[in-house]
Amino acid sequence: MRLATCLMLSSLPLLSLAAPAPYYKWLSRLDGQVTCQQTSPGPGWELLDGSTYRDLRCTQPISRSEQPGASGVRPRG
Repeated sequence: MRLATCLMLSSLPLLSLAAPAPYYKWLSRLDGQVTCQQTSPGPGWELLDGSTYRDLRCTQPISRSEQPGASGVRPRG
């Protein structure tokens, strides 16, 4: 029991490394409107260009090295 508590408490600092989800530009297939949201607004919307942004107005792009899952390792090819 003591070991489990110790392990749980030692993993708490890892939670502080979590980053907020990025924002994306979404394009309406119906009327061409563009919106900036973290997830799809629903059916009829498609991802505009795949770029990621920090803010909900999609004015601050996230650099490639800051994107979630970016490890800095290039794939072989």
